[in-house]
Amino acid sequence: MAAIAGDERVIRIGGATASFSDTALSVPQLLASGRLDYLIFDYLAEGSMGIFGRMQAADPTAGFGTDFLTIHVGPYLHDIAAQGLKVVANAGGVNPAGLANALEQMIRDKGISLSVAYVEGDDLRDRLTELRSAGHRDMFVGTPFPDNVVSANAYLGAFPIAAALAKGADIVITGRVVDSAVVLGPLIHEFGWGTDDLDLLAAGTLAGHLLECGAQVTGGTFTDWRDVPDWANIGYPIGECHADGTIIITKPEGTGGLVSIGTVAEQILYEVSDPADYIVADVRCDFSEVRLEQIADNRVRVSGAKGRAPTETYKACITYDGGWRTIAYQPIIGEDAAEKAARQADALFARGRALLRARNLPDFTLTENVLIGSEASFGAHANPGGSREIISKLIVDHPDQEGAGIFAREQWAGISGMSVGTSINLATHVIPMTGVFLFLLDKQGITPRMTIDGITHDLPLAEGVPALDTASSIVVGASNPPQQGDVPVDLVRLAWARSGDKGHLFNVAGIARKPEFLPYLKATLTPGAMAEWYRHLGPDGKPPLVDGYDVPGLHALNFVVHDALKGGINASTQLDPAAKGMAQMLLRFPISVPSALAAEFAESTPSHEE
Repeated sequence: MAAIAGDERVIRIGGATASFSDTALSVPQLLASGRLDYLIFDYLAEGSMGIFGRMQAADPTAGFGTDFLTIHVGPYLHDIAAQGLKVVANAGGVNPAGLANALEQMIRDKGISLSVAYVEGDDLRDRLTELRSAGHRDMFVGTPFPDNVVSANAYLGAFPIAAALAKGADIVITGRVVDSAVVLGPLIHEFGWGTDDLDLLAAGTLAGHLLECGAQVTGGTFTDWRDVPDWANIGYPIGECHADGTIIITKPEGTGGLVSIGTVAEQILYEVSDPADYIVADVRCDFSEVRLEQIADNRVRVSGAKGRAPTETYKACITYDGGWRTIAYQPIIGEDAAEKAARQADALFARGRALLRARNLPDFTLTENVLIGSEASFGAHANPGGSREIISKLIVDHPDQEGAGIFAREQWAGISGMSVGTSINLATHVIPMTGVFLFLLDKQGITPRMTIDGITHDLPLAEGVPALDTASSIVVGASNPPQQGDVPVDLVRLAWARSGDKGHLFNVAGIARKPEFLPYLKATLTPGAMAEWYRHLGPDGKPPLVDGYDVPGLHALNFVVHDALKGGINASTQLDPAAKGMAQMLLRFPISVPSALAAEFAESTPSHEE
């Protein structure tokens, strides 16, 4: 199937959620904007799969995003039907059939005529023995296949969603699919894109990547946050999608937020490793030459994505039971607060171990004291001078709930028997630990299935273009070294920055505010310099491995910092396991520029310092 030539329609897609717990305000806002063709919802991440897996273990009828029924879609079914909107959501978690059945009952109860389809085939829990015997190891850290599996899913692509829409579905529910598939699926259906339309599939993937994170592309988490009006009513994104693959990002009239080259560029590079080889189930994408154009206020045209043939494997994710964790938050106030907090933590850990030994229980598998308020996350780049208000985040891991609970109780003793200035504990949690294991799985062993009107359709893998090449990206290098007389200025003067986690690693991008600033970034912001900047996050105090990539279309550099989020988002003990703040740590990185340019900066005050 090939793209239909001459199709001048514009398909308007609203991005309503970036997670299963996102705002209740986005859907009514997007519905009120009118003229939408689709509402899409992204509910899933590695962490949420573990949550849904545990939900279903406790109740076989559960395991999906209940907010879809109670907050996001259920209350607006009449409006959705009246406007003729279609809805695509990966809210099915580990039980898409369960959500579809509950939704169909709600639709019947309301007397509405809407057709629901659901996509399955991603769940691998019935293949665990086979997968374990195959010797799969984690694709990032090499650990062996885990026991005590909670969830196991392959990341399916967008064509099953398109198949459901082609059968007349008004609402499509999926389990684990690639995040961007909730947008690419509708575009495949509307424009007739086929498996060999690789550039178009890459463009549709980029559209999905921009829309599936909700308000992040409309000014949420933007470097120049003071330039973003009205967070309380921030506009959720609308993508005006064209058959040639171009997309215009905008937002509803009269809402807050901001759509600019900066906000869109930041989102393009969010959670991306090699921008020239962004791999999803349906296509390998090259975003390195993507172009952005501000065509009006809050309207940015995006074009230039290229595609290569997809790989022969799906990414797969296992979540598993990793024991128990206690987290306690102790406020410590007064002079030398950080020093007192460190001593108190050591004493409480020692006391906890003594209690474990007295009960013949094994030792803690991890103890950690994270000092919130001391700028510990900044390492050597923290501002000098100690804070007199510290939150000591005490973390212990134990194989058994009993061992974790012993520390949860005992840590209260610090308020009366240890550091002066220790106040009432803010919170204590004893929670099950969820580990994440990622690997690649041959597509030929998986058959996606789509069910509509009680009939299940197998959707075997379509034949596509054979992979004839391998993607590559130019590694960042200091081609223009600093010149004599250059002076340092903060990176934030020259660039926007965005970061995000991907398992045990994170990416951080620097995007030149003006094309002429890029050579200064490239001269100073090298992989080696980045490794040294993030040394405090590396293994055993050594600089982490850093890969660097050029993104010439966006006048940007993208870096991948390896092994800096030990345990990933579910298990990392860091203050910022989602790596949302890693770019913030980079804003004061010194970039060498000519003295004349530095003088120009000195005469102006950027918005971030107003």
